[in-house]
Amino acid sequence: MTVSAAPAPAQRAKQIALIGNPNTGKTSLFNCLTGMRQRVGNYPGVTVEKKMGIVQLDGGPATLIDLPGAYSLSASSLDERVAVDVLSGHLPGINKPDAVVCVVDATNLKRNLFLALQIAELGMPMVIALNMSDGLEQRGQTIDTAVLEKRLGVPVVATVARKSVGIAELRDAINTAIAQERCLAPMTWPAEVNEAVKDIQAAAEGHTAVPLTELEIRRMLFDAGSAVMERVQSQGEAVRQAVNQGREKLRKLGLNPMAAEAVLSYKHLDKLLEGVVRQASEPKREKSESIDKLLLHRGWGLVIFAAMMYVVFQSVYTWAGPLMDLVDAGKGWVQALVGGWLEPWPMLGSLMTDGIIEGVGAFVIFLPQILILFFFIALLEDTGYMARAAFLMDRLFGWCGLNGKSFVPMLSGYACAIPGILAARTIEDPKARIVTILLTPLMSCSARLPVYILLIGAFVEPRYGPFIAGLSLFVMHIVGLLVAVPAAWVLTRFVVKTKPQPFVLEMPTYRVPRLQDVLYRMGIAGKEFVTRAGTVILAITVIVWALLYFPRSESLEQQVTEDFIVHQAALAQVGADAIETQLADPDSELSAELTNAIDAAYINQSYMARIGKTIQPIFAPAGFDWKITVGVVASFPAREVIISTLGIIYSLGGDVDEESPSLTATLANAEWPDGPKAGQPIFTLPVAFAIMVFFALCQQCGATVAVMAKEIGWSWAIGSFVAMTSIAWVGAVIVYQVGTAIGL
Repeated sequence: MTVSAAPAPAQRAKQIALIGNPNTGKTSLFNCLTGMRQRVGNYPGVTVEKKMGIVQLDGGPATLIDLPGAYSLSASSLDERVAVDVLSGHLPGINKPDAVVCVVDATNLKRNLFLALQIAELGMPMVIALNMSDGLEQRGQTIDTAVLEKRLGVPVVATVARKSVGIAELRDAINTAIAQERCLAPMTWPAEVNEAVKDIQAAAEGHTAVPLTELEIRRMLFDAGSAVMERVQSQGEAVRQAVNQGREKLRKLGLNPMAAEAVLSYKHLDKLLEGVVRQASEPKREKSESIDKLLLHRGWGLVIFAAMMYVVFQSVYTWAGPLMDLVDAGKGWVQALVGGWLEPWPMLGSLMTDGIIEGVGAFVIFLPQILILFFFIALLEDTGYMARAAFLMDRLFGWCGLNGKSFVPMLSGYACAIPGILAARTIEDPKARIVTILLTPLMSCSARLPVYILLIGAFVEPRYGPFIAGLSLFVMHIVGLLVAVPAAWVLTRFVVKTKPQPFVLEMPTYRVPRLQDVLYRMGIAGKEFVTRAGTVILAITVIVWALLYFPRSESLEQQVTEDFIVHQAALAQVGADAIETQLADPDSELSAELTNAIDAAYINQSYMARIGKTIQPIFAPAGFDWKITVGVVASFPAREVIISTLGIIYSLGGDVDEESPSLTATLANAEWPDGPKAGQPIFTLPVAFAIMVFFALCQQCGATVAVMAKEIGWSWAIGSFVAMTSIAWVGAVIVYQVGTAIGL
């Protein structure tokens, strides 16, 4: 009898962690290793981004995990806490990595290796990637990688990620580190530190779901307010007492517990790096220093920054036009085709063309603007200018209780508030983080662009020309920032009561951006917008269509038709039979007028119109009529919806976007039907700017509210929504009243 052998269990794919300090080119190296074969999500239970890709090794494909950038494993921020949990294997659903690649800035060797020395305590195979090694040439220096590799005991590879240099060698080094289990030897700690670690470990034994590693114990000993303490389920006081006793032993050695790790580690690194970095030639003059004298100047630096931002937004306003026209033409063609197929079924045809197809077009048409904006953001970050901008803004934020670290999330908010809110997790102070998250939605995100473009194109450009139109777009993008600064002062002084935070930021050298990385980030931005906002916008557009379409009784259409015939007969001084004969021709001008009259009647008695008319008195001080009010209400879940809403309200169907001549002409010609303003234009210049100011300051984005609630709680999210809506209303009223008073 032959017995077949049992199949061997499937071998788990290797997992490689990629970690390094910020501004070390880690993302570029990740892209080079994975070849863009990546997937992005969130780690289980937290909102920290999880980026994973596939790297080809000798043993087959392996998973490369791009950990958040960190200067240390102190776990003072949510990003660092996730990095510690992944490396130690304590994050649910993520296996402990088989190896770690530590990305090191070759021009700042000792400081960057501090992180590698901490990771060494986990006992994992390691590879040191000396990235940006070309920067040493500017300083006339070289690194003896052979000596460094011998002293560290792990593979050391010189790379230049933006030029794809050293990538094949880095893959070979990863293979070697895993196969030979080459681990960086941890430093030797003083006996007092080891004793303290044992005491804390004994106190915590049995009181954590997973036993704490020595690295995590040292985090409790060295870090003030360590997040590792949160894992202690009971007997927390006994653990704290053991930690305090251990710190007292360090003080007896003459060491500050909060600085002991850095002092001891850098002494160890000084010995390891002795003679490794050599001066091969005379250092060249640093170009960065010369450029920074201008870009970081107290006066000229701000002027250049403002000019650069103006160029960015002017480009978004002008460059996106032809691409948006192309998308609009495609959408119109599809609507006409589907509308013709479904002509026998009016309601179904309206749902498909004015609801679903219009909903799809309502977010696809934004893509050119979003991609152009992300192109400039990626460009500024990769050149190194973004860090300079944060430094400049630190002077602006310092007096209001924040620092330049808050600027980076807020600037990200100009593309979309959601990544901006998530970027705030790198802020160590929880109170400063709350304030930054609350302020980020005030930045004018890309979803507001269609509103600005529609109203500026209809009322500003025809009157003042393209230069003032571009300037108006720039001004609308800084309205939120002008409100955010005093709002930060109020929040930090009276609400969360946080102290001013010191600002420490490394200035990266200026570099030529890697086009592949810039384009990749543009693609990711577009994909996230479509997947995140697309479904919401489509759903809201269909809901708005339904609220505008129903109720729909045949008696109303019959009554409007009879009244129309009587009115036209009186105007033409002919009999009703003559008018009915003209209406028998569906292509006649009179038939089109009747269709518009019927549509207007249906809209006037729709559910949405009833809602708008009910709350219109609240918005009357801002100059809004009921149709504008309906657009405002419909766009609370997502700002982008207002364009399609106005198109439906004004009986223009799905053939409109923010640059459609039919929509701009309709708005320009709209008049008050009755009351003291009867016959006067509804959309005056003050009304147009009041609408833009309202949208600039109001938090009309359901996804943003949800993310904010997840980050800092529903009470803060709801409070932010109410506060921003109130501020937006006040701002719109002031703009309208002042603009009208001065005769604009």
